[in-house]
Amino acid sequence: MAVLVGKQAPEFNATAVQEDGIIDQFKLSSLRGKHVVLFFYPLDFTFVCPTELHAFSDKLDEFKKRGVEVVGVSVDSHYSHLAWLRIPREKGGIGGVKYPIVSDLNKSIARDYDVLVEGRGIAFRGLFLIDRQGIVRHQVVNDLPLGRSVDEALRMVDALQYFETNGEVCPANWRKGEKSMRANQKGLEEFFGKS
Repeated sequence: MAVLVGKQAPEFNATAVQEDGIIDQFKLSSLRGKHVVLFFYPLDFTFVCPTELHAFSDKLDEFKKRGVEVVGVSVDSHYSHLAWLRIPREKGGIGGVKYPIVSDLNKSIARDYDVLVEGRGIAFRGLFLIDRQGIVRHQVVNDLPLGRSVDEALRMVDALQYFETNGEVCPANWRKGEKSMRANQKGLEEFFGKS
């Protein structure tokens, strides 16, 4: 598995869909200047996947408050995405999901992000937090049966934005409003209350 953290997020230009229709020529670089949570899921019309897509959608206002764009990607066609969007949540569909869902039918995006499951033609549950300059700052990849925590994705956004604004690092289990620290010995000692 390639580590993309600290590197430019691989660009893509693909067809995407939203509730209001098809987006031709959706480019990741069109979101430059904003933070982006880009996540991959295995397939439309499956079981864990709609729970994740709705979980991200349910917290979309929290991401937007932080200036973050959410984008989903799977190897299905944009026609499949549209069909799934037309099925209500209570019937196993993703009706009501508001962010773009990218079609990666030729699997090039999943390959570029190194989340393609070899021999299966689907993607692992990869998540990439991309900063305003297009650099990957966080990545996590789950196996197929393991759904992600959207709250953890928000926590990572908060940590990155806190660091960008204040220059202080965020220790283990840090949450917005909690104590951060300077990245030096004195900062560590102060954090543990030894100063």
